[in-house]
Amino acid sequence: MKYVLMFIETEEFAKEFAELGPDEREAAYRKVYQWFDDHADKITNRGSKLQGAATATTVRLAGGAAMTTDGPFIEGKEVVSGFTEIEVEDLDEALRMVKTWPACPVVEIRPVVPM
Repeated sequence: MKYVLMFIETEEFAKEFAELGPDEREAAYRKVYQWFDDHADKITNRGSKLQGAATATTVRLAGGAAMTTDGPFIEGKEVVSGFTEIEVEDLDEALRMVKTWPACPVVEIRPVVPM
């Protein structure tokens, strides 16, 4: 089964990360890279880190019209900061994998619709 993992930063996490020194920040990145290496056999798309929420453009489609706004689609204290696609046996396997994620404190697991 394919899932997309969406890595979600909180304002608190982003603030704490920004306060890290260069060596601490590098160590945190190494943990993330190691997580990707540890699960390479299940990752089908290594994904990417996204630019900040302030760079987002949101398009709302309703009633045949498109309304475009700058910024994230919701006002909130959590934003999707990155993503990756995985292929695992089932949700339980995805959960085991996500429980070892070493970075931002929220990961949303969403099934991919087979096409």
